[in-house]
Amino acid sequence: MKYQKLENQEANWKWLYLIRKYREGENITAYEEKSLSESKAQQLVASQNHPQQIEEWIKSHLAPHLIVKLDQAIRARRKRYFNGEKKSTKKKSIDLEYAVWLRLSRYSRKMKMTLSETITYMIDERESKAQFENQMSEMKASLKNLLK
Repeated sequence: MKYQKLENQEANWKWLYLIRKYREGENITAYEEKSLSESKAQQLVASQNHPQQIEEWIKSHLAPHLIVKLDQAIRARRKRYFNGEKKSTKKKSIDLEYAVWLRLSRYSRKMKMTLSETITYMIDERESKAQFENQMSEMKASLKNLLK
């Protein structure tokens, strides 16, 4: 396993995930009966600061369709958490209009690069072009001075 499991923190992440689902109106329990489902959900709400109770609740009462989703969400959260500790691995995001993203995506596939690599490549190209233009204008100016 690449990322260390922190039991207390992961229990909190699981609690947050399940409570969000519950507040969105989704049945997070394995029970169809409304009153039983509601009481078990309230048990989970009450166990916020007790990691062992959260884990026991998940083992006993979690809806079967949420088992895989919860594991995936926690795995992703763990990855983001540990990658966020270093500047080099921390993910940043930018908002692009769809048309811009589409053009960038096509260009990336054509160049066989990731989107990040493509953006870096385009910036490097633009910087080297500006540097070349600067050198050319300096050479033209020095030639004009020489010819005077």
